[in-house]
Amino acid sequence: MPAAANPFPASTPPRERILQTAARLFYADGFHHTGIDRIIAEAGVAKMSLYQHFRSKDELIGAFLERRDDYWCNWLRERVEALAGTPRARLLAVFDALGEWFTSSDFRGCAFINAAAEFTDARHSARVISRQHKERVHAYLKELAEAAKMSRPGELAAQLALLVEGAIVTAQVGPSQEATDAAPRAKAIARRLLPDFQPAKERTS
Repeated sequence: MPAAANPFPASTPPRERILQTAARLFYADGFHHTGIDRIIAEAGVAKMSLYQHFRSKDELIGAFLERRDDYWCNWLRERVEALAGTPRARLLAVFDALGEWFTSSDFRGCAFINAAAEFTDARHSARVISRQHKERVHAYLKELAEAAKMSRPGELAAQLALLVEGAIVTAQVGPSQEATDAAPRAKAIARRLLPDFQPAKERTS
């Protein structure tokens, strides 16, 4: 049974209705499984209106992923800053934030991993935006590592990014207990990594 249409206020512009509806359906049901006709029906707009704002389904997918990138990265930064007060603690708080996300009712994994799985052509805009998102996450982790004055911050960020990705996939595909345990387990591994990236004078003091 199709999901109920979104109750948009009358003042919501058609483009926003389309984009919000597409975002909900793409994330919940996948890109290929979600057809344009369903988006139109649930957004309550005419087909002509959709194509006035988005020339193709691929363009709509790209708009969704770009918005999701901004939303998710801003959310992560805000939650990490709320959960921890020091730069070093924030490196680990990343996994506390992930744990909150994994146990939320609407968690369906990473939209960008999902997109990369559905679009196999590396040149497809969905793959390009997904790659850029992962680069942005790495840059944020490197920023945290630099703020914590860790040695080799780029390498630490790369290792933490692998833990982030592994935790996301484990939480998505595993049983419900895996969703609960994935972030704490990744955090425990990250905690064991940090001493290897402390400046030498701190390791020997």
